[in-house]
Amino acid sequence: MKKDIHPTTHMAKFRCHCGYEAELMTTKAQEVEVEICSNCHPFYTGKQRFVDTAGRIDRFRKKYAQFAPSGN
Repeated sequence: MKKDIHPTTHMAKFRCHCGYEAELMTTKAQEVEVEICSNCHPFYTGKQRFVDTAGRIDRFRKKYAQFAPSGN
């Protein structure tokens, strides 16, 4: 194998908004935060739960607001 071509890996702290925490190997960062994980996702838990889509929509609109066509 060639030397110095592979990304560095870290033991990262993985946190979900539901409170679940785990340590995983990743190349991304030292801490990873997610909105939903397998412990709280309705598909894995079998329980119906409202997932906050309003926050996602607001982030999408904020991100792409600069590309919106201006008034003619």
